[in-house]
Amino acid sequence: MSVVLKTPSTFQQYKTLLRKDLEQEFRTKEMITSMGIYALLVLVVFGAALGQTTQALDLLQVSGGLLWTLIVFTSLLGLNRSFNHEKEQGCLEGILLVPLDRSVIFLAKATSNILFLLAVEVITVPLFYFFFLTAVTPGESFWLLVLPLLVGTIGMAGIGTLLSTITVNTRGKDVMLAVLFVPIIFPLLFACASATTAIIVGAEGAMDVFYPALLLAAGYDVIMLLLSWVLYDFVISA
Repeated sequence: MSVVLKTPSTFQQYKTLLRKDLEQEFRTKEMITSMGIYALLVLVVFGAALGQTTQALDLLQVSGGLLWTLIVFTSLLGLNRSFNHEKEQGCLEGILLVPLDRSVIFLAKATSNILFLLAVEVITVPLFYFFFLTAVTPGESFWLLVLPLLVGTIGMAGIGTLLSTITVNTRGKDVMLAVLFVPIIFPLLFACASATTAIIVGAEGAMDVFYPALLLAAGYDVIMLLLSWVLYDFVISA
């Protein structure tokens, strides 16, 4: 009597891989802890470097750029570690032996990276506000700051997942990831920083800058995430 094994659906495979990453992080807390400590140290450096600033308006104008500098470098640290366990324990080779769509691996890993980055931002963004923006009275549209943060995080996590897969087996992978990551995400970084600064400054006509910049960032996300999803099978199998 033959036994027919039912192949898990794509969604079930996605849930299994995502649960693996989340359970591993909840058990070790390596990625979130390291990113959180690093972000706090960057905030301290920013505070020391900008402590002599006397004009609040000048600091306000660059606050969006400072916030995204913090997010980019913190995300680089996390993305560098995203495949550490798979590489060190041979887990990645085992996953590749399973007959599943390689794009599912990308979706699961990108989702876990998005969740980890958002978890760190929930802590660091209020700290950034406390360090640099306590003298500012938030406007009615300040809550819109969530949108560029979300759009930017999704884009960086998706692109970073592809690039960290490319560099995982290279020498000096930390440097290689940064060299590839920063130029590729520059349009996204520019758009998100512009939208964030427009909201924080809150000057007249800020919405005329905010919405076009946010649309540019969202369009970039769609194009680059689709491209990453299409290329992932080739990249991880190479």
